[in-house]
Amino acid sequence: MQPIRVLTIAGSDSGGGAGIQADIKTITVLGGFGMSVITALTAQNTLGVQGIYEIAPEFIARQFDAVAQDIGIDAAKTGMLANTKIIRTIAEKIRQYHIEKLVVDPVMAAKGGAALIADDAQGALIRELLPLAFVITPNIPEAEVLSSIVINSIEDMKKAAQIIHRQGVKHVVIKGGHLVGSRKLGAVDILYDGDQFHEFTAEWIPTRDTHGTGCTFSAALATMLASGKDVTDAVQGAKVYITQAIRHAWRIGGGQGPTNHLAPLSCKLERYECLQGLRDALRVLTEEKCGGLIPEVQSNLGYALPVAVSGQDVAAFPGRIIRIGEGCRAICGPAFGASSHIARIILTAMKHDPAYRSAMNIRFSEEVLKACEALGYTCDSFDRSAEPVDIKTREGSTLEWGTEAVLVKRETIPDIIYDRGEVGKEPMIRVLGKSPLEVINKVLAIGQQIKGLR
Repeated sequence: MQPIRVLTIAGSDSGGGAGIQADIKTITVLGGFGMSVITALTAQNTLGVQGIYEIAPEFIARQFDAVAQDIGIDAAKTGMLANTKIIRTIAEKIRQYHIEKLVVDPVMAAKGGAALIADDAQGALIRELLPLAFVITPNIPEAEVLSSIVINSIEDMKKAAQIIHRQGVKHVVIKGGHLVGSRKLGAVDILYDGDQFHEFTAEWIPTRDTHGTGCTFSAALATMLASGKDVTDAVQGAKVYITQAIRHAWRIGGGQGPTNHLAPLSCKLERYECLQGLRDALRVLTEEKCGGLIPEVQSNLGYALPVAVSGQDVAAFPGRIIRIGEGCRAICGPAFGASSHIARIILTAMKHDPAYRSAMNIRFSEEVLKACEALGYTCDSFDRSAEPVDIKTREGSTLEWGTEAVLVKRETIPDIIYDRGEVGKEPMIRVLGKSPLEVINKVLAIGQQIKGLR
């Protein structure tokens, strides 16, 4: 099977977060075969650029020929092009090898502010490269330079896109991460195809670790275009990818850290491990006679992803874990988003200690509580009668409030959080732990302790 072949034409980032390094990682993760034409060497890290060594245009051309004549190119992207001669060399090669799917990332400055293109080269970029571009991907500051207007709103972004489009580009994507108000509006990108505007919105993630986002986005876009996606789907896919890479960004170095180019792969692995952890724990649970610990409303066992932010990031058992005689069974296998109740408990616990990613509810009785205390488990409780009226009337908010009421006054996460119920509410014990197997081992120990106390 022929792989999709994606060429990145950009500078090298010795820190690994941007440039050629970011592009190759992105292309590889998204299923492409990455190739490179290096236009400059930079000495840089998360703190900034300490030096730039520009590659001779003649050697840039030799790199381009070597790749194009042997391997072939399905799509290409440009990044750092430091001077006019380099830009003209690249434009000549783009025309020579008839590269239609060209993504131009008009890199003008590094995140730390260092200029990455000569002033006189900006005109060459507009004259030589923009007419060859299938898509151009400026951020707000770059779009202001290319359009000669100040951008303070989405409407300004649209005006700038129209101006840039008239310079010969087929599609203009203006990235709105720098837009004032993005924290509230979300990160809004605009795609203009000369006829229609399309908006792409994702959450604005509060982090300083965004080094290389422009390189990463444009490399993802080029890869998706090479795979056969139309431009709208390709932009949407690149948007999803960069958002995920930012959300899971690496905390590396003392400055602006890089995004996590492996995020899609690591997230898939984490989801698999999360579900498998629940399956393994359930198997241990069902091999024991612990049906007496299953409450009238049944039980559930949950496990959250390491960076869980919502109930969709927490896996549990649809239909719950039910009692069958002296044993218990799950109606079906685990799934994400299967239990809002257990998810609220886990997500609240993770706010205080991210390591505590699992919980299970079991039957409350004084006997069970004594067994927990005899085992040396730390136990704490909340009183449903103290629940504020606005919380009580909000569906599903009680467990979040109750868990928070316990944890806010503690320095560590307890093994057990319980309540004695209220009118129409069954009393309940929740067992917390760092993994499903840890939680299940606690539950089974409780069951054995009860037998020993009788």
